[in-house]
Amino acid sequence: MRARIINHYRSLERQEMAITAEAVKNAYLGQGEQVKQKTLIEVFTQHNKEMAASLKWGTMKNYFTTAKYLKEFLTNRFPGGDIILKQLNYEFISSFELYVRTNPIHNGDPCTQNGTMKHMERLKRVINWACKMDWLHKNPFDQYQLKFKRKERDFLTELEIKAIESHVFVTASLQEVKDLFVFSCYTGLTYCDLIELSPDQIAPDTQGRCWIYTNRMKTEIRVDVPLLLHALSILEKYKNHPAANQRQKVFPYTSNQEVNRQLKLIAEAVGIKKHLTFHLARHTFATLLLMNGVPIETIKKLLGHTKITTTMIYAHVVNAKVGMDMDAFEKRMDFIKNPGR
Repeated sequence: MRARIINHYRSLERQEMAITAEAVKNAYLGQGEQVKQKTLIEVFTQHNKEMAASLKWGTMKNYFTTAKYLKEFLTNRFPGGDIILKQLNYEFISSFELYVRTNPIHNGDPCTQNGTMKHMERLKRVINWACKMDWLHKNPFDQYQLKFKRKERDFLTELEIKAIESHVFVTASLQEVKDLFVFSCYTGLTYCDLIELSPDQIAPDTQGRCWIYTNRMKTEIRVDVPLLLHALSILEKYKNHPAANQRQKVFPYTSNQEVNRQLKLIAEAVGIKKHLTFHLARHTFATLLLMNGVPIETIKKLLGHTKITTTMIYAHVVNAKVGMDMDAFEKRMDFIKNPGR
């Protein structure tokens, strides 16, 4: 009996509960309502379960990867392979960051600085969620700063886009993926928005210009995109496509994995060394607009961003644009000095 009482006492101690004679007695008799402290893995699992209904599979997959890192870290560091929320502190957060950085899940594929920060960002979101649920009253991330490394975003030049457009592929699947990619370069739409685009989302305005009226699947933000002639010609090509008509969409379906595989083949065939992705297509769209004098506020609206700082990542002020701006400035200055010329 004494041993059982001591075990209940230690159990309450481990769970950081208020230890009183009454609490020990109730635990021993199996009575009373002892509130069990939430553990980190328990909270992370519950978060993923509840968010699965609102987050896309690609996002959820990243949370599962972070959870895997966390379980490995806890197993190596704590005997029980878990930790109660109240024990979380800055030292734990820093140690987990170091573990992610130095212990790759896949051999020979360590996390980059930004990859590590993405894992820390997801953990931070789960901890913030736990704080909102009143399971944790002091946030261990209060003094922690996410440090993403700013990197230059790549994009295609006009010559590279033309090279892809003009290349004719014998394989129908390659040709379809090429058209999807080029369409993204001229509209800024993501793969998931493109593949789910339906004919009723395309309509002319009062001036006769055709527009895409849609909501971004990622953020559900309204995006209205006026269609350029290059994009219109691609739409016309798929107007009576049997596979597209069968699914009542603008384009036939190709999985994201297959699209990425085909884009590698397209890059090799055209002789482009850049890594072709739909993110690259969006970067290209933003850069082309910027190069041709479209204001950054308009680009923000076309890309469906909530913050202008996000748009600035896509919009490169390349040397050619700097040169064009300086030429225009020089002409204006020359006109001021010589108004009669």
